[in-house]
Amino acid sequence: MSAKVQSIPGLGAPADTEWETVVGLEVHAELATETKLFSASPNRFGGEPNTHIDPVSLGLPGSLPVLNEKAVELAIRVGLALNCRIQPSVFARKNYFYPDMPKDFQISQYDQPINVDGWLELPSGKRIGIERAHLEEDTGKTIHIGGGGRIHEAGYSLVDYNRAGVPLIEIVGHPELRSATEARQYVAELRSILVAVKASDGKMEEGSLRVDCNVSVRPVGSDRLGTRCEIKNVNSLRSLGRAIEYESRRQIELLTGGQAIEQQTRHWNEDDGRTHALRSKEEDYDYRYFPEPDLLPLDPSLEWVEQIRQDLPSLPRDRRLRLAEVAPSTDADHIALAVERSMDELALSAIDRGGVPERVMTHIVHNLADGSGKLAAEALAELVEMEEAGELTATQAKKVLALLVESGGSPQEAAQELGFEAMETGELESMVDGLIAQHPDEWSRFCEGDNKLTGFFVGQVMKATQGRADGKAVTQVLQSRKG
Repeated sequence: MSAKVQSIPGLGAPADTEWETVVGLEVHAELATETKLFSASPNRFGGEPNTHIDPVSLGLPGSLPVLNEKAVELAIRVGLALNCRIQPSVFARKNYFYPDMPKDFQISQYDQPINVDGWLELPSGKRIGIERAHLEEDTGKTIHIGGGGRIHEAGYSLVDYNRAGVPLIEIVGHPELRSATEARQYVAELRSILVAVKASDGKMEEGSLRVDCNVSVRPVGSDRLGTRCEIKNVNSLRSLGRAIEYESRRQIELLTGGQAIEQQTRHWNEDDGRTHALRSKEEDYDYRYFPEPDLLPLDPSLEWVEQIRQDLPSLPRDRRLRLAEVAPSTDADHIALAVERSMDELALSAIDRGGVPERVMTHIVHNLADGSGKLAAEALAELVEMEEAGELTATQAKKVLALLVESGGSPQEAAQELGFEAMETGELESMVDGLIAQHPDEWSRFCEGDNKLTGFFVGQVMKATQGRADGKAVTQVLQSRKG
């Protein structure tokens, strides 16, 4: 993002300077295993505090980690979907103290991660490099009681270890994003990939997907990276965009005011729309990494990796391209929405059975937001054909579709059940002639070229027929009577 900064309340006045925002994201995704990364405790959201625990989760003396094979498989799935190179890897101890980490170290991967050198393509076609996607265990959760729920305001704190030991994959992107919009697109695409390969449920609202956002700024044209600040644990796309925009402007105003940027870890406060300093940013050497002595190096066989590759489903990018080929006039955002809702296969099948692509996609995007239920592709294609033939109005088709979603069956039967029968041409013409006679002034203005009155006459017919008439057919009768 290159722009002249706008003023923020509480910060200095901006200088007339062009700046570029540089963003690098670290995304933590909980892997969809039945049990934790190094123990048999359940990997499950919610539950009473400290009920999904065991000696390993609590870091009790004498407990030893045992690696979860399913977590490794899911990590490889993610690596392959992100075009990474899968390599032998080593677990390490990342040493630091925090109350929700009872061992005082986190088992992670450091200099030899399992996935390296990948990329992700944004909807725009821009590719963002993936430095690594490594395995690690999650920490517990500290709950601060009192004040605003922040540690410095709390009267006391409680610790829930249910999340401790849950398998994570941390996906570290290169600092190649240049705006809040690109960052949101990156996370949305990454989330869709994780869900598609069934590695994670991607639920940001439950903490299954969390984003650490590194933001820096530099003058436009510079190839040097500025001092970055890391915004921790952003948990929605909206918050991500707002946090980047605020932090970018904050840094620009500090620099234009002659101040230096301090490398910090910061927190995004959704209520006041600002980032706030938490602590000075740690460097790798602060964590005193060393190989985890209780775990062997991880070296998946080429045969196993290839089998996982063969079992991968179609990825969102490929699915969007496939749907766009058969529905070329559909807006790209609607194509993306259909794929995001996993409705693209239904759309493709309905179009393949003769459904007009534009009408099929209209139903997919606008009328099936809550899912397809018992609706079959054949029924959707037939429903579209009935609309095209004038047997159902758009309003009737929507009601028939709702019944098909709920109960299944055929559109013909659903239309009969709802009492939707196409009007005979003679009956429709007679009704239009009657309306013309009842509204001579409106008819005279229509004949003189006031086309807005088309809606008036169509609306009158729809009202009289309780929606049974076809709006297109009514318009055709009006035009024929016009002379």
